[in-house]
Amino acid sequence: MRKGVGSTTLDAPAHPKAQTVRRFRLTVVGGPLKGQTWTSSEARSGLGSHPSNACVLADSSISRFHCELLVEAAGLRVRDLESRNGTLLDGVRVADAYAKSGSSLRLGHTVAQLQFGTEQARLTLSESDHFGALRGRSTAMRAAFALLERAAASDATVLLEGETGTGKGVAAEALHEAGARQAGPFVLVDCGAISPQLLESELFGHEKGAFTGALSRHVGAFEHAQGGTVFLDEIGELPLDLQPKLLHVLEKRKIRRVGSNEHFPVDVRIVAATHRDLRELVNAGRFRPDLYFRLAVVRVFIPPLRAHAEDLPVVAQALLEGLGADPERIKTLLAPESLGRLQNAAWPGNVRELRNYLERCLVMDGEQPLGLESAGEGAPAVDTDLPLAQARTEVVEAFERRYLQRLLGAHEGKVPEVARAARVDRGYVYRLMRRYGLKARE
Repeated sequence: MRKGVGSTTLDAPAHPKAQTVRRFRLTVVGGPLKGQTWTSSEARSGLGSHPSNACVLADSSISRFHCELLVEAAGLRVRDLESRNGTLLDGVRVADAYAKSGSSLRLGHTVAQLQFGTEQARLTLSESDHFGALRGRSTAMRAAFALLERAAASDATVLLEGETGTGKGVAAEALHEAGARQAGPFVLVDCGAISPQLLESELFGHEKGAFTGALSRHVGAFEHAQGGTVFLDEIGELPLDLQPKLLHVLEKRKIRRVGSNEHFPVDVRIVAATHRDLRELVNAGRFRPDLYFRLAVVRVFIPPLRAHAEDLPVVAQALLEGLGADPERIKTLLAPESLGRLQNAAWPGNVRELRNYLERCLVMDGEQPLGLESAGEGAPAVDTDLPLAQARTEVVEAFERRYLQRLLGAHEGKVPEVARAARVDRGYVYRLMRRYGLKARE
């Protein structure tokens, strides 16, 4: 077992504030790698057969990116990455679960035992409580800020990871503004919002007559961004047939317009973002591994709001100030009792949902229902005069309507994002929307 070598390791800031995270040890007790050991040094550690993992397990039955181990306040979390043979924790196949000290972990033919250590690993944290418009004083956010600060000082390709609404777009803009290319353009391409037929032209441009409707030459994002930054949002939605063309840009820094045989150079920095785990897509054959490695030179994870709820006061204040709220209204909306309600809410749409909620409070001139309070409003009383099956159907339908309304609001009506958040097929989301008369974003 050896340390991963795939992603760039960034140097610590000049005057870092360090914090520690509990280490754990993995000892292989069965299979071809029996006797090997590995000790964690970070809060997030990937396990797999590819050398870019923190813990490399050279067993052909193990996927390139098999699973991830995360040290959290609740314990050691084991998350399978859509591996070929699955991840078994104490004999049970798991997608996402918490391990105990002494738990067994089976990956392919390899069986390992997990043990918590008494020693601590030091984390490098930023001295700042913000990066651009991102705010946070928690360990999770300051660890992300430390990486973003170092990435901004370089021209390396950056992959921003995190749930929808966490602020990946804000981080991308801040990287551009803090870097040497700030005087150049910042060009955004949302790979999930443009049809596959048009995306190639949007990225690389096209020549007149290249296809039906191409009445003139079109300059693509990479040409527009000369001397600046191209931000590829939702890169996990990039069609497979376009992935080799993006790889060529990353390797050669040259593009070819649709309908042209000529390649010409581009001088851009590339920042990509995704709410998906690209390692899972690589395992599933939906994302090219060579493109993943080119994009993940520096990986920065932006944590969900629920993982740093202690930052909610400073985040909410910054959002309210950005919305133009006066000091008195900010004081009222962020009174201790109100903050307690906000910090206990789930926020599936993360900072974006929080912003929408605060804006609603300003428009309605007062606190609005949220979370379970909102879900409880309008819920039908249990009618014991009805047969059980009919009463159950009424309650379930009322719940489905409120659940879907909440997700549509959190994800700005984007059905693919709603389907992923609910972990159902998007066709099922459309059927529910038709049943309850709900509409997607136009």
